Amino acid sequence: MPDRGARASLLQRTLALACDIHPQEIRTTLGGFSLALLLMGSYYILRPVRDAMASDWSDAEVSTLWTMTFLLSFAAVSLYGAAVTRVRFLRLVPSVYGFFAASFALFYVGTQTLEAHTLLDKCFYVWISLFSLFHISVFWSFMSDLFATPQATRLFGFIGAGASVGGIAGPAVATALVGGLGTDALLLIAATLVLLTVPLVITLQHIGYRDLGRAAGAGVAGSIGGNPLEGFREFLGSRFLQGIGLFILLYTSISSFVYFELKNLLEAYDIATRAQIWSGMDLAVNSLTVLIAAFATGRIASHMGLAFTLGLVPVLVGAGLLLLAAAPLVSIVVGIQVARRVGDYAISRPAREMLYTAVDREVRFKAKPVIDIVIYRGGDMLNAWAFTALTQGLGLGLAAVALVGAVIAALWAATGVYLGRRFHALPPAGDAAPVSA
Repeated sequence: MPDRGARASLLQRTLALACDIHPQEIRTTLGGFSLALLLMGSYYILRPVRDAMASDWSDAEVSTLWTMTFLLSFAAVSLYGAAVTRVRFLRLVPSVYGFFAASFALFYVGTQTLEAHTLLDKCFYVWISLFSLFHISVFWSFMSDLFATPQATRLFGFIGAGASVGGIAGPAVATALVGGLGTDALLLIAATLVLLTVPLVITLQHIGYRDLGRAAGAGVAGSIGGNPLEGFREFLGSRFLQGIGLFILLYTSISSFVYFELKNLLEAYDIATRAQIWSGMDLAVNSLTVLIAAFATGRIASHMGLAFTLGLVPVLVGAGLLLLAAAPLVSIVVGIQVARRVGDYAISRPAREMLYTAVDREVRFKAKPVIDIVIYRGGDMLNAWAFTALTQGLGLGLAAVALVGAVIAALWAATGVYLGRRFHALPPAGDAAPVSA
């Protein structure tokens, strides 16, 4: 029988095909990969259900829902900031995921007891839109607290690939089950997956800081403390954080425009067919993403630097939008959507999360949700109404909107280059900031 050391060595050699991993990093890296898989799997089970609903509503109705999502996001981040200041750090992340699991179960009860579903459907649309950012923001806050900057540069791409595997499994489950069980049962399946993350987070908390040599683990017994609204102040007082916010705001401009175009193109299909189409796109996106994230992202970031890594996807998307302006075809819209999402999930998102290893714990858990959720959803709201104004107000067609998007993509690329250069100029954060007793 091979001993434990030999098995660990074999596992390290296998993982080394994808990323530059050290023996003491194996358990925490695989744990982070698995956590991302469960979280994104649950979300991608529910995402097609949410997106399929939108084709029944007008652009103005969806824009209103995005406005409600922004307002809810602002309130949720404020409440989360209060929880961060008071809840013991070890309980914070498990409590967030336990809460969302319970909420999905409650929505299931609503579908079984309410006769009229229109209001419930719109509430579900808003709630899943909040969850889509909240769960992953908390996840990456947790990961950036566990991993130091050099470790994150090497390993975040591989860990992010876990989200892509979940993104493959989730749509596959949704596509396979929605025909026989209906969409309501998917709520319980998603709730179960999110609930499974709670013991996994607790396990990572016990092994992660020790395995990775993060001295900050000695202080996680207490709460972070401070002002519940400190995250907003931190964001407004830091050009570096404002740059991250601008990067996300410009990204949402592109994603919102493409989303609305696809929504309108799918209006002619019934809701089950729309759900299957969205699921199929998710499956294609995540199949491509897992290969790039696992095998390429870490190497790109390590060898080319974050300035190149953060600017790469905006440049490619901008080129696609120029092509769309020249040849406004539906197939090109679909291609841009797939390329944009693959690039974001595989390259831009892990690279963006590496930026938070250069800041302290209070910024990671207070300012980061402000950027990831409030700024993101604020961008969604503004861009949704901007798209409505351009199409329904000014009557612009697909080609003209694509030209506007190409200009935005150029600004997006410039912001990514700026952030990458600032990151390399910053001193490493070292251990996370100490927490209060």
